[in-house]
Amino acid sequence: MSGMLWQIADHAIDLSQHSLIMGVLNVTPDSFSDGGEFFATENAVEHGVRMTAEGAQIIDVGGQSTRPGAEPISAEEELGRVLPVIAKLRRSVSALISIDTTKAAVARGALEAGASIINDISGGRADPKMMTLAAEKKAAFIIMHMQGSPQTMQTDPHYDDVVGEVADFFRQQYGRALECGIDSMAIAFDPGIGFGKTVEHNLALLANLSRLHVHDRPIVVGVSRKSSLGKMIGSTEMSDRLAPTIALTALLRERGANVLRVHDVKENVAALRVTERLLEAAP
Repeated sequence: MSGMLWQIADHAIDLSQHSLIMGVLNVTPDSFSDGGEFFATENAVEHGVRMTAEGAQIIDVGGQSTRPGAEPISAEEELGRVLPVIAKLRRSVSALISIDTTKAAVARGALEAGASIINDISGGRADPKMMTLAAEKKAAFIIMHMQGSPQTMQTDPHYDDVVGEVADFFRQQYGRALECGIDSMAIAFDPGIGFGKTVEHNLALLANLSRLHVHDRPIVVGVSRKSSLGKMIGSTEMSDRLAPTIALTALLRERGANVLRVHDVKENVAALRVTERLLEAAP
């Protein structure tokens, strides 16, 4: 990861020695992981402040649930959920703020309220205005891979070569992003663990992160609290997914993940710090 820079607004962040922790802030009444615990604005802001204090460098704010089977909401409703949170967070924390949305209108509002990263689970496909907006606003842009939509993605996901197909998608959307005027240094990629993938697909992607690095751009990985972790350990308890998440934060950092998207910031920051100390000590 020598010399890898990610341009986020006015910041050129060097990811060659240290990966970033992105804290998940779901401002939804029906999130799979926290069940609407942070739906109220004050609760959401308080949680964002806590995650920053625990070491998150990015807070990823989302107002549309993307769990399997989630129903879409209007841009107006999504904006109503996220804008008050982003505006208050911007005044309260030093962390960078990311907007998790597929709608350009929501991304525009969020960027104007203080976000500087667009995290698009459709990889720029859902809204034809998204990439041109990212270019206009000089926002960092995370291109995620998803097969299908949240309504359909886990019905029967199929790939002939999941690693090759995801890498091809990254190359294709990278080209589109450049055509739309996005700075190549502002782009990052996310293989979309659990978004239209079986446990085997997820494992293949995580085992081959090096093959997913396109044009030396950062890789964002979100495995935190995903159902595939529960399936692998034979548990339906959400609390049982914390230990596997921490283990993967350490292992995936060693394998080249540059941004780890997590719910439990304190524990994953600790795992990342120890892993990076070990990597620094390696001959």
